[in-house]
Amino acid sequence: MSAIVTASQLRSILGVSSSLYSDAYLDDIIDTAEGVILPILVQNTTAIVSYELKSNVALFYVREPHTFAVGQSIVITKMPAPFAGTFTVTKVEDLYFTAALTNADVTIRQIIPNGIATLSGYGAATYYVGNPNVESAILAVSVEVFQSRTAAGGQIEGVDFSPTPFRMGRSLTNRCIGLLGDLVDTRSMVS
Repeated sequence: MSAIVTASQLRSILGVSSSLYSDAYLDDIIDTAEGVILPILVQNTTAIVSYELKSNVALFYVREPHTFAVGQSIVITKMPAPFAGTFTVTKVEDLYFTAALTNADVTIRQIIPNGIATLSGYGAATYYVGNPNVESAILAVSVEVFQSRTAAGGQIEGVDFSPTPFRMGRSLTNRCIGLLGDLVDTRSMVS
């Protein structure tokens, strides 16, 4: 479910009715747009690249130094059971943190695509709901996704009826960077 932009906001911009495009369809488009914009913004999250379990202690190895502290509650997603869930941090180092987890030992394994660790209560929605720049960026990407899904062959026609270049490439986020300004996490540019 989309957190920052609603289906009714996108419907208003697109000028489409609910009988033609359901809320679920538009929410899926918004979720896709949030999946493009939110990872490049500053957040209390880090990517988990591998994990292991030794003597009921889960070790989560991260891509870059994190900001978690011992005693904080961390929500881990996009991981296999039993590694997904909410955990309390028991030890921190620059490139890993640990949490108690009662289960059989698991040898170190990579996770592709990466898992995500987020400080509990501090997800993207906490920071960016109501931020007009982030809403505008998500709406801009949502419109592009909608148009690419509904246009024949995924190409949008220009006002002169000539097809425009495919707009879902790398330049998609570049068109929104000006809106996002100082909200962009510079680490996301190199990861």
